[in-house]
Amino acid sequence: MKYLAAAALMACAVAHADTLPTNGALVVVPAFGEVKHVNDQAIATLSIEEIDKDKAVAASRVNQKMKQGLEILKKADPQASLKTQGYYTYPVYPEETPPQAGQPVQPRKPRVPTSWRVGQSVQLVTANLEALPKTVAAAQSVLSLNNLRFGLTPETTRQLEDQRIGATYQNLNERINAIAKAMGRKVSEAVLDTVDFEGSGNYANRVEVSGSRVLAYASNVAPPPPAPPVTEPSFEPGETVLNMRLVGKVRFK
Repeated sequence: MKYLAAAALMACAVAHADTLPTNGALVVVPAFGEVKHVNDQAIATLSIEEIDKDKAVAASRVNQKMKQGLEILKKADPQASLKTQGYYTYPVYPEETPPQAGQPVQPRKPRVPTSWRVGQSVQLVTANLEALPKTVAAAQSVLSLNNLRFGLTPETTRQLEDQRIGATYQNLNERINAIAKAMGRKVSEAVLDTVDFEGSGNYANRVEVSGSRVLAYASNVAPPPPAPPVTEPSFEPGETVLNMRLVGKVRFK
């Protein structure tokens, strides 16, 4: 008898759930959308660093090689955007020998640098990916490639905005249909009350660099000899995924 009573209670509960009124119900529905596109922009950082006991000599070599590197980049890719950045100069000190155990501590002497380290970087932004290996190889005869990343040009990102919004809104409609079916209601009985777009954007592709500070030194250092040609590197641009999230509020009549 106890089992029969329990079964009856469960049946009543199910029946009660099936008849739960949804008139005027407000349902919050999250939706997601994404679009993919082959990367069509590259951002490369190339740099030069020199070390010399004479600070002016080290700085002059950096200035000469950076000037030569910029000329190579401009010639290899005239449409590229170039921006120098990150000029630094700092001393290099000899390693200090720790005192032996039991020996008296000697007075600390003023530290004198043994050499100077000077460097500078340049950022290259280009949409000419076909010529990128040749451009980088040409610059590597003077500069070093420190960083390379691919992304989408601002124009491509703007063009994909309509597709991204459309994909997200389509996902919202699919979710509303599924929810209405689960509630035993028709989509025609629902009214879209609010659509809140929370665009996440493609912030990984933003370029944030500080302005450059160039220090010039007068010097009679001879220009560096021409370096041997560098074999072209291999690059695969890959693709970028743009995401969007929105929240919709649906009210059933």
